[in-house]
Amino acid sequence: MPSNKRDYYEVLGVDKDATEKEIKSAYRKLAMKYHPDRSDDPNAEERFKEISEAYAVLSDSDKRGQYDRFGHAGIDGQYTQEDIFRGVDFEDLLRGFGIGGFGGGGSIFDQIFGGGGRRGPERGRDLRYDLDLTLEQAATGLERFITVPRIESCPVCNGSGARPGTSPKVCTNCNGTGQITRMQRTPFGQMMTSTACPKCGGRGKIITDPCTKCNGTGRVRKVRKINVKVPAGVDTGQHLRLRGEGEASYEGGQTGDLYVFINVKPHHLYKRSNSDLLYEAPLSITQVALGTDLEVPTLDGKKASIKIPAGTQSRSMFRLRGKGMPRLHGFGSGDLHVRVKVETPTKLTRRQRQLLEELAVEFGEKKKRTSDKSRSKKDKSFLGKIVDEVKGTV
Repeated sequence: MPSNKRDYYEVLGVDKDATEKEIKSAYRKLAMKYHPDRSDDPNAEERFKEISEAYAVLSDSDKRGQYDRFGHAGIDGQYTQEDIFRGVDFEDLLRGFGIGGFGGGGSIFDQIFGGGGRRGPERGRDLRYDLDLTLEQAATGLERFITVPRIESCPVCNGSGARPGTSPKVCTNCNGTGQITRMQRTPFGQMMTSTACPKCGGRGKIITDPCTKCNGTGRVRKVRKINVKVPAGVDTGQHLRLRGEGEASYEGGQTGDLYVFINVKPHHLYKRSNSDLLYEAPLSITQVALGTDLEVPTLDGKKASIKIPAGTQSRSMFRLRGKGMPRLHGFGSGDLHVRVKVETPTKLTRRQRQLLEELAVEFGEKKKRTSDKSRSKKDKSFLGKIVDEVKGTV
């Protein structure tokens, strides 16, 4: 079956004859760019896993040779049960391959062999919270409390699941390991499989006298108010990571994290592109023809002045430097771009119509006539037709 993975050299952006030093340099740059704790890219976690997997193969001369000869087929599935028991290096390698992911929980044995065996307390689940902001709030940043329902360690039994004064008993079926290991003979040799202990459910302990507060689970549901500090310049799709503010684990394992995803609502005046803003300024025909001084609203509530020269065409652009959004993790602010939008009048008084017709004559677009009634459709100029359409006479 063909692999749907990208070519490892393509992932790291190096040639197939790249040296070990070049591969390491490319990996370091990409790892810094896409590390989930540093990057605002919504796909950073997946990219980081992909980069780590590519580097784990290409930095090893033996595995690189296999990959060059057979592609992904020469790498995937090459690790057997014997590899695991050679030492802890295999587990470190699997972490480099990105096994495990968003949401936490589950040991390496669970994810490789589908078993429920445990090697220590599972990590608590990560949580997600979607936070809506106005453009003004995104520009200044803010600090606020959000309400998050989550699972916490039981305050009565301190997460043990046993009634205060008692303790869980070691499971005699698995001797406290939480897993049952079996040896099987296969055409490829003997294979060991690990599954969750059916007696204790993989926890390694049995609670004979459960806590009445949590019914023996060691966890309870609570609603917490959590303080969130949003930096200035955030944009839709970016997220904040609050360590330890996710759900509690069983038996005192590591608590999960809370990810606050940002959604900046559309603005009635501005369109945003990264740190730049676009504002469309409605101007009349006379303003662009004669020129004018235009006052433009800015995000800080003040007005900025722009000189519109005579003869400005519709959709012309003007720039106000530093009047856009603050640059996240950077210096200064983007620009505010002002685009001219010429508005054609939809209702004309008799005097306005007369003046426009006289102007059309001056431009040579039509001949002077004694009255509106004496005009024929055949003689109408382009400007005259527009005026008639506005008046509803055509």
